[in-house]
Amino acid sequence: QLSFCILYSICCILYVNSQYFSSYLRTSGQIKQGTNLTMQAVRYHGPNIPLAIETIPKPDEANLSDNDVIIQVKASALCHTELHFADGTLNLGVKPMTLGHEAVGVITAVGKSDPISRIGDRVIVYYYVGCTNCRWCNKGQEQICGALKAEYGFISDGGLAEYICAPSRNALLLPDDLPFVNAAPIGCGITTAVHASKLAKVQPDDSVLVYGCNGVGFGLVQLLKNVYKAKKVIAVSRSEDKRLKALEVGADEVIDGSDSTTLPSAVRDLTNGNGVDVIFECVGARETMDACVGWTGALGKKGRLVLVGYQSGEENDFKCHPMPLIVYEQSIIGSVGATLEDLKEAIGYVQSGQMNTVVDSTIPLQKFQDGLDKIKSSSCVGKIVCIP
Repeated sequence: QLSFCILYSICCILYVNSQYFSSYLRTSGQIKQGTNLTMQAVRYHGPNIPLAIETIPKPDEANLSDNDVIIQVKASALCHTELHFADGTLNLGVKPMTLGHEAVGVITAVGKSDPISRIGDRVIVYYYVGCTNCRWCNKGQEQICGALKAEYGFISDGGLAEYICAPSRNALLLPDDLPFVNAAPIGCGITTAVHASKLAKVQPDDSVLVYGCNGVGFGLVQLLKNVYKAKKVIAVSRSEDKRLKALEVGADEVIDGSDSTTLPSAVRDLTNGNGVDVIFECVGARETMDACVGWTGALGKKGRLVLVGYQSGEENDFKCHPMPLIVYEQSIIGSVGATLEDLKEAIGYVQSGQMNTVVDSTIPLQKFQDGLDKIKSSSCVGKIVCIP
């Protein structure tokens, strides 16, 4: 009995020490963040107010929720979305806010529900957090949840910063051999392509038009050729450099998009007069959408028009008489963001070499506006990635 009491006492001491050690690791972190409690971030204060680098508080480990992790951002890609916020095209009523939804980095702290071993993981952030209760979340479609708990860079502080806090399930592991700079554009450029292609139900005998080539467009070209094995992929861009890049990543044909009125005939010339089976419209301008539909538009019979891009103003409203759509039995589909499963698939495609991100350049986070100016002028070929 005495031996049992001694053994029991030793076990209690070991348990208490292990709990103390675990707590110490969680509060101190295996990766030290230093004593600085602030960080740099790109902040949005409302439409038509210049975006700015500001010093704000870091995510606080002491107040970390059980299921959350803190990630030190190593790279964050810029998106046209940031321009939409700046010019008022997007105004979701949340301000001030840190922008950015294409972030990758290293986990530096974990909540109580996660093992300490997650600290140090190289991860990419999925930017939607659904309510978990609605019909869409139950179907894994949280990107259209009507009661989002978070959407990083849209209604919640995003990844154009030195640190970001997110649920552990939103921090997906990256391959060890994938550089952060190349991984960051997966978060939107590749995942948006993956999601839109599923909605289009692309088949191997389809001819497909990618209207507008940069982050998403280059992703679509690769996906259509390497995964869906589409019969013909045609890429459209006003930029010769982007057309050359589209050919490099797999497009069968390219068309100069400088004059949208000539596009339908150019497409029909490449498809024996039939038009294409699928169009991914990544521009969102009235004239580019007009070129896709109508009696003599680029879209053929039974065609699917997938709307991915958008621009501001009534002048860019999509307008189409229904008769050609009815007679040709065409479909119009909207595509927004991506699911968590889409992101997992996107990582797999990049890891296998079936897809690669196209990076134009890297810039310091403090120079983010230079990158946005380059996007606005359409002078970048691929994504611009900020390094905090």
